[in-house]
Amino acid sequence: MALLTISGEPASRWEEVAHGAAQLLRFELVTETRLQQWMIEEFGETPIPDRAWKPAVVSILARIAAQHHLVVALPGAEALFTPFPMLLRAGVVAPEARRIGNVMLDQRLERPAARELLAEQDLESRRLRRTRFGRSRPQPESLDIILNAEYMDASQMAEVLRAAVTARALPEHGLLSAAAEAQLQFRTRFDLARHGIVPAGRASLKVASFGHPSEELFANLLDFYRIQWDYEPRSFALQWDKDGNVTEAFTPDFYLHEFDLYVELTTMKQTLVTRKNRKIKLLRAIYPHINIQVFYQKDFQDLIFKYGLKAAAL
Repeated sequence: MALLTISGEPASRWEEVAHGAAQLLRFELVTETRLQQWMIEEFGETPIPDRAWKPAVVSILARIAAQHHLVVALPGAEALFTPFPMLLRAGVVAPEARRIGNVMLDQRLERPAARELLAEQDLESRRLRRTRFGRSRPQPESLDIILNAEYMDASQMAEVLRAAVTARALPEHGLLSAAAEAQLQFRTRFDLARHGIVPAGRASLKVASFGHPSEELFANLLDFYRIQWDYEPRSFALQWDKDGNVTEAFTPDFYLHEFDLYVELTTMKQTLVTRKNRKIKLLRAIYPHINIQVFYQKDFQDLIFKYGLKAAAL
């Protein structure tokens, strides 16, 4: 995908620059208004908390980027993605006097009132960036191009960005592939699941107290693919004493309803799994009608790496 992000100081006309660039490039334009509507369609009416805003936005943009090249015009848009070859990040700045003048024209205010309103807008802009991205101002290295609006109007800045996108040959990289979108979606859905956020109209994520980080990763993978699961739903007796009391039992980690399948994650070192293997062998002998799948450490790491996650917690 070709992705151009544009943000800027309040009243610097950066929104107009984004509209102009999208028209020149024939890219899909993502604005705050359009994004809010997509948020409601995807996640429902409940507002997304600031700490989960970034992965929610990336999830939506990844889906759109599989069909369109994008101009993303949002406050702090340059912080949405880590740098990659198809990304160009632009910021628009302007002297305070120019920005005050713009507020005077837009709001039909006298200069003192315009200055006061701009100060409020600057404060809100910094607050929004801080809550969503952890920084109140963009870092210089997070922008590839900085445009000064003192002597350029919006149309001229849009032309500069079109030339930059053309020089970088961003559209030639093609749209976001289905495989890349799947990896990106899983990473963002995993982050959202930590906050209990799922797409609207779908089952709520279960809340469970997992015994190991690998189990939480696996549960979120199941949630992403909407596979119904229960965590440690049943214990199977394996040995009994002479009075019929259970002396040994085994509790698989997950039960997948759709497949009538129990899943056991064994992410410990191979040398330590002998005892668990013995239990699973007993379970299969005593309960031959029970379907169980075991994921060993390498199996699980391969599964997680396939979807672009780090296995530091394994």
